Amino acid sequence: MIEQTPEGRRAFILANTRQQAPPHTPELTLHLADEITPIWKMTEEALEEIGLPPPFWAFAWAGGQALARYILDNPDIVAGKQVVDFASGSGIVAIAAAKAGAAHVLAADIDAYCGAALALNAQANGVACDFTSADLLDTPPPPADVILAGDICYEKPLAARVMAWLTEAKAAGATVLIGDPGRSYFPREGLVKLAEYQVATTRELEDQEVKKTAVWSLAV
Repeated sequence: MIEQTPEGRRAFILANTRQQAPPHTPELTLHLADEITPIWKMTEEALEEIGLPPPFWAFAWAGGQALARYILDNPDIVAGKQVVDFASGSGIVAIAAAKAGAAHVLAADIDAYCGAALALNAQANGVACDFTSADLLDTPPPPADVILAGDICYEKPLAARVMAWLTEAKAAGATVLIGDPGRSYFPREGLVKLAEYQVATTRELEDQEVKKTAVWSLAV
């Protein structure tokens, strides 16, 4: 079993990933899994046996890559602002926001391993981001100028809950940007497409090796 402490989670990530640049954000360096890292070959049963939830933090998903790319190319969106990265995973979007000049970045994910991954990845990129493992959906959206969310619509109940929460954040005055590669439960109403990318991924994660992925602004 993995020692369920910040030190234990950090050690596990270092032992089972390697530093590499995601295809769509080559200026960033993340600790990620791939075919030559041990975690890549672990089955769901093996992960459960060692006490590890699904390691979403170990991959740079298409929606997060697209959203990070958009932020890096349009830094004025976050520069000098308070930013929340919802469902941060590896922290790629949070790190992009910090690199783009955000005044403060809070990355949120209910998986504590994401906090360990974010700390390692932020350090590798020379930025600072705060982290919370609290479920932000249980409370009103925190005060923020910008809320960023990548790859949030892979389950129907969760997608509906997240979109309602993001709509509440928009009503409170936040700019809301979403990165999504055409997930089944992603809504098409009340959104404005800002950019579209061809994001390289892998058949281990997606149904295609290149995913058409868009960045959307919540408009209502």
